[in-house]
Amino acid sequence: MTLADFRATLSAPAPPAGLGAPLAALWHDARGDWDAAHRVAQDIESRDGAWIHAYLHRKEGDAGNAAYWYQRAGKPVASASLDAEWNAIAAALLSPTE
Repeated sequence: MTLADFRATLSAPAPPAGLGAPLAALWHDARGDWDAAHRVAQDIESRDGAWIHAYLHRKEGDAGNAAYWYQRAGKPVASASLDAEWNAIAAALLSPTE
C-alpha cells in the first residue's frame, strides 16, 4: 500500500481489514479520533508504537510525555509540523525495510 492508497482509506467508516495496529492508530488520528488512536498506540510494544505515541502526545500538547516516548522510539523530538510528522511515520510504516 502506498501513502496515497492509505490516505484514500480515510473516507471509509472503519480502517481497512488487516491493517496493522501502527497504521490503525494513524488512521484514527487522521480521522480526528485522538482517543481511539491513543488506545491503539498504547498497546503497540515497538519503537514504531513509541513513535506514534510520541506524536500523539506532541499533538495533545504534552511535551514532557512526548519527549519520553520519542526517547523510547529512539527518535529526536520532532520539530516539523504535525502533518509532516504524520506523513513521515506513515511513510516509514508503509515502506518495506530489509
